[in-house]
Amino acid sequence: MRRIAGLLLLAAGPVLVLGVLFVLPVTGMVAEGFFVDGRFAPGAVLEVLARPRVHRVAWFTVWTSGAATLVSVVLGLPAAYALHRLALPGRAAVRAALLVPFVLPTVVVGVAFRQLLGEGGPLGFLGLDGTPVAIVCGLVFFNVAVVVRTVGVAWESLDPRPGQAAAALGASPWQVLRTVTLPALRPAIVGAASIVFLFCATAFGIVLTLGGVRYATVETEIYLLTTTIFDLQAAAALSVLQIVVVVGLLALAARLRATPDPTAHRTATPARAVRRGDAPVVVATLLVLGAMLLPILTLVAGSLTVGDGWGLDNYRALTTSGDNQALLVPVTSALVTSLRTAVDATWMALLVGVVVSLVVTRRSHSVAERRVRSTLDGFFMLPLGVSAVTLGFGFLITLDQPPLDLRDSALLVPMAQALVALPLVVRTLTPVLGGIDDRQRQAAASLGASAWRTLLTVDLPVVWKPMLAASGFAFAASLGEFGATSFLARDDDPTLPVVIFRLIGHPGEMNYGMALAASVVLAAATAAVMVAVERLRVPGVGAF
Repeated sequence: MRRIAGLLLLAAGPVLVLGVLFVLPVTGMVAEGFFVDGRFAPGAVLEVLARPRVHRVAWFTVWTSGAATLVSVVLGLPAAYALHRLALPGRAAVRAALLVPFVLPTVVVGVAFRQLLGEGGPLGFLGLDGTPVAIVCGLVFFNVAVVVRTVGVAWESLDPRPGQAAAALGASPWQVLRTVTLPALRPAIVGAASIVFLFCATAFGIVLTLGGVRYATVETEIYLLTTTIFDLQAAAALSVLQIVVVVGLLALAARLRATPDPTAHRTATPARAVRRGDAPVVVATLLVLGAMLLPILTLVAGSLTVGDGWGLDNYRALTTSGDNQALLVPVTSALVTSLRTAVDATWMALLVGVVVSLVVTRRSHSVAERRVRSTLDGFFMLPLGVSAVTLGFGFLITLDQPPLDLRDSALLVPMAQALVALPLVVRTLTPVLGGIDDRQRQAAASLGASAWRTLLTVDLPVVWKPMLAASGFAFAASLGEFGATSFLARDDDPTLPVVIFRLIGHPGEMNYGMALAASVVLAAATAAVMVAVERLRVPGVGAF
C-alpha cells in the first residue's frame, strides 16, 4: 500500500494536468452534443448521425483511411527490411529522409501535393488534383515512415536463428518470410497499421487542403461545422462518434497485438551485407524514397519560380502582408510565433512525459500495483485517441470561464500542442526506461543511494539521448500542428501553418508563391530537427 500511495502521489501532477487540459475540454464537448438548452437530449446526437451527409463523410473517412493504411504497409515493409537489416551505404541518411514526411506540417504536405498534381505540375497530366486519389496519396506520403520505423526496429531486433534453421532445413526465402519472419513481426505490423489508420482517420490539414468542402472526413467536417456553419451541436455529435470509433480501434489493436513480441527483450542485430537476392528490396526502397522526395522537390521548385524564370521574390515577400493585405502579420512574424510556441509546448510535453514514463515503467511488486500502473498508462495515452480538432474545439468551449478562462493566455496554444505531442514523448521514453535492468537500481539503493541519486546515476545516463530525441519529436510536432491551433490561434498572433492556410485561401499569384516559400521554410525547420533526432536514435528502440 505504501508503494501504491507513492505511485499515486508521483502521478498526481500529470493526472491533474490531463484532467484540466484534456478530460474537462472533452467532457464539455461531449456535453455540447447531448444537452440542448440545458436539458439532456441524446436524441439530438442520433438526429445528427442520421443525416445522409454524415453517412457519406463517415464512409469517405473509412475507405480512404483503409486504402492509405494498406498502401503504407505494402510500401513500408520492403523499406523497413532494407534500412534496418541490410548494411546499405548511407542508410542512416535515408532513414532520416523517410522520417521527415511524418513530422512535416500537414498543411505543407497538402500544398506540396497541390503543386505536384495541380495544373502545370509534374504530374498534372494525370488529372488527380482535387480527387480522393490525391488525398490517399497525401495520407500515404505522411504515414509510410510509421511503418518503416516501427516494423524496421522490430525487424532489426529479430532473432535471426529461427530463419537460419528453417533455411538449413530446405525452406526457400519466401517460405522463411511467410512461416517464420512475418508471424514474429505480427505485433509490430498490426501496431503500425492501427496507428497509421488512426492518423489517417484523424488527418486534418491534408484533407482540408486537398479535398476542400467537396471531400470531407469526420475531422474536417467538425471544423467546417464549427467555423463555417456554426452548428456546434452537430460538430459535438460528430466528435462523440469519432471518440467512440477511435477508442474502439485502439482497443482492437491492443487485442490483436496481444501475441507476445519476440523482439521485446532483444538488442539490435548487426546488419548483414547486401546480397544479389536483395536487389528487388533495395530497388523498391529507392522507389519509395523517390516518391517521398518528389512532392518536396516540386514544392521547392515552385517556391523559386517567379513568372517565367527563377528567383527569390517569394521569399523576400515573406516580410510583407501579402497581396491585397491577405495577412495581418507577415510570415516572418508568424515563424517567430511558431518557434516560441513550439519551445513552450516542448518543455511542457517533456516535463509531463518524463514523469509519466517513470510512473508506467517502474517494476510492480504486486498485482494491485501492476493494475494501477496499467490504468495510469491507459489514461495518459487518451490524447492519442482524440483528434487535435476535437481537442481544440473542447478548449474553445470550456476554457472560457473563471477560474479557467485561458482565452487570452499566451500559453493556451502551447498547452494544446503539448497534449498533442505528449504521446510521442511517452512512447519514445518508455521503451528505454522499461529496458533498464531493475537490479541496477536495487544495487544502488543497497549501497545507500536515495531515490533521486539512483535516478541520476542509473536512469539518466541511459535516457538522456532519448530525452533529446523526444524533445525533437515534440518540437517538430508542435511546429507543424494545425488542427487545434486553427481553433485557438489569435488573428493577430498566428502560427506559420495557420498563415500558410490563409495564404492558400486568398487569390493572387503572390499569395500562392508566399505560401510555397513559407511551406519550404517550415519543412526545412522540421527536417533539420528530425535529422538531429535520427542521430540520437537508440538501436532497437524506435517507438513513436
